Formats: sequence, C-alpha cells, structure tokens
Amino acid sequence: FVAKRPEFHLGQLKWFSLRELQEATDFFSEKNVVGSGGSGRVYKGRLDDGSVVAIKRLKQRRTQGGLQQFQTEVEMVSLAVHRNLLRLRGFCLTPTERLLVYPFMPNGSVRSCLRERPESQAPLDWGVRKRIALGAARGLEYLHDHCNPKIIHRDLKAADILLDENFDAVVGGFGLAKLMDYKDTHVITAVRGTIGHIAPEYLSSGRASEKTDVFGYGIMLLELITGQKAVDIARLANDDDVMLLDWVEGLLKEKKLETLVDSGLQGNYIEEEVEQLIQVALLCTQSTPMGRPKMVEVVRMVEGDGLAERWEDWQKRKMFHQEFNNTHHPNVKWFIPDSTSRILPDDLSGPR
Repeated sequence: FVAKRPEFHLGQLKWFSLRELQEATDFFSEKNVVGSGGSGRVYKGRLDDGSVVAIKRLKQRRTQGGLQQFQTEVEMVSLAVHRNLLRLRGFCLTPTERLLVYPFMPNGSVRSCLRERPESQAPLDWGVRKRIALGAARGLEYLHDHCNPKIIHRDLKAADILLDENFDAVVGGFGLAKLMDYKDTHVITAVRGTIGHIAPEYLSSGRASEKTDVFGYGIMLLELITGQKAVDIARLANDDDVMLLDWVEGLLKEKKLETLVDSGLQGNYIEEEVEQLIQVALLCTQSTPMGRPKMVEVVRMVEGDGLAERWEDWQKRKMFHQEFNNTHHPNVKWFIPDSTSRILPDDLSGPR
C-alpha cells in the first residue's frame, strides 16, 4: 500500500477516513453489529450521502498476516465485479484499523432466512430458492473462470450467500479467499473454514482448489433445500445422521422426499425440481475432487442442461465400484469412493 492517501488508486474504490466510518456506525456501537466471524465484526452504517452500508472491521493481529489478509481482500474484491458477487465500495486503512465497506444487503443471508427469520417473515418460497441456487453458482463460476488470477473462496456456506432487495444471491465472505495463478491447480494452505462445509481433501491435506468451492456449494444447496444445518448434533435425538450430507442420502435412498424438504415450504414445491437440485448437490459433494463438476458445468446443470446424463453416469460408476468392492474386498466397508466417503472409515456404518 502507498502511505499517502491521495496517491492510492485501486479501480473505483474509495478510501474512507476513519472518522467517516466511526460516525456512520455511531462509533462502532454494539447495536449496529449485524454479524461476526473469524476475521472480524460487521456493522451496519449510514454514510453522509444517506446510503446504507455494511462495514467489516477486521481483527487486529500483531503478525503480518492481518495486513496481508486486508491487502488480499481489497485486491481480490476489486477484481471481481459481477452481479452475483458482493461489490466492495471502499476501505479504510490506518495504523490501528483495517475496514472494508460494502453495500448493505437488506434481506440478510440464506442462513438467516432459513434459521433466524422472525415469525412475521414468510419463508423463502421454492422459486426464490431456485433463483438463489443459480445466482450463487454464477457468482462462483465468475470467481473461478473469469478472474485473473482465479479466486477460490475456500469457506463457502449459507451465511456467505447474501440476499439483495430482490432476494437475488450475492456471494460474499471473501476473507478466507485465495488468489490462484492459472498454472496452479491447487494451493496448500492452513485449513480455514467451517466444519460441515469443508471438502474431505482440504480437511486432510490442506489442498484447496476450485473443487473445494464446488463441495461447499453442494452443501449450501442441501441447506437451501432442507432448511437444515450442515452439522447438527440435535439430529442424533432421532437416530439421524449428524452430517447433513449423510442424512440427505439416507432419506433419498428411502425415497422420503417430503421428510427431506424444508417443512417451511408446506409442500409448495415441484418434486422433479427438488430431485434435480439434490442430484446437483450430490454430484458436487463427491468425496474425490476429480469426480465433482466444475462450476461452469454446475451452472448449466442448475439451468437444466446435461444433469440427467451426468447423474446416470455417476450412478453407473457407483454401481460398478460397489460390485467391484463386494467381489474383491468383501470385508472392507470403507473402500467405496462415493459422496459419503469419510476420512475416518470407522464412522461408516457399512457399504453404501
């Protein structure tokens, strides 16, 4: 960063003064806190021009990493301009503060709409959920295929899919993102993410790639369909799986679609469309990165193009693996490389 404010230019970003942002948030009042995470807190604020913004106040770290994270986020978000990506309006950098300024999303996030909505607010209807699924996919596809260097989100979850005034999806939460050169296929990094949304290979090796995001998208899609958390200990009370992915696959096998879909929809959905989106989600959450589609393919499948063929091909491969394992490894329960494979074979209850 250049030390003198007037000399700093990065696209159309504005360098806000600390005083402006203090006044916008009533000096970072607790009553204006709208979110918090590993990297900092988010405040709702009103600028002098009357516009409402979300101001992310990054935690202060004594290590160089804090500054590097800030530089990465500013650089990255300024590069990524798409209607389904959260647009950075500006920033503030002082010796003691690092702040990012975004447009405020009036309808919260997929997570808040699914699990924190007030009684007076209607649940997201099926048409809106389909639109969110497609918008989020398009946003991620832009990060992967249209940014140079490409961008990996690394921690995509329902809380990161924000909703604008029309309930259109806007992908945010770039604090954990990583820039990639096109020659790179993956980056090895300290695992930072949210349990339940983390792809197996990222958890076990620290290797993140676009396919890590595809896995996170698939889990988010299951949350959108079911209204359930990615990991929920409460499901144990009903002898159900703690992991959402296992729970969905079990119900799908038993053809219990009505149990699987969010009860808030009260049956107002199209079964065929639900099944198709679940198929997309399961293709995205296969245990091996190579098996997962790219986001450009996911966009096409959510739009209804090529899903049937890809699903049928995957089912045939699963059947082949099962037959092969039953013939050659009859006593090995964990060898089947499908979407429910886990790092710890002891967690599996048997062949899938």
